[in-house]
Amino acid sequence: MTELPITTVATLANGLIFLWLTIRVIAYRRQNKIVLGDNDDRAMTKRIRGQANAAEQMPFALIMLTLCELQGTPALALWIAVSVFTAGRLMHAVYFGLDGQPWQLRLYGMASSLLGFILLLGCLILALI
Repeated sequence: MTELPITTVATLANGLIFLWLTIRVIAYRRQNKIVLGDNDDRAMTKRIRGQANAAEQMPFALIMLTLCELQGTPALALWIAVSVFTAGRLMHAVYFGLDGQPWQLRLYGMASSLLGFILLLGCLILALI
């Protein structure tokens, strides 16, 4: 059996972030009786977009991480790349998941996510060389 400890920890961390965002969407829907869509509610739209953005970004990064780990990319490089990515996803989630957060969390969250994504791409490219 192939062990993938870095991918396992990263998937757990990102999965918990995604679960928290999902619970925030569901709770807001129930509290405000919003069955479908956002009902032109800006706070609902923000929660939906935060969850959707995580759903768009996390799977691809975790797939790249898995491929890198399977191909023997040095663990330190992977830990750094996925830690930067996950820290970015956490900052982004806090901005979208909690009301009244400073906009800088979104900016730094996306910048960190993008940097982590680029680092994972670099690791993947190096694994091919």
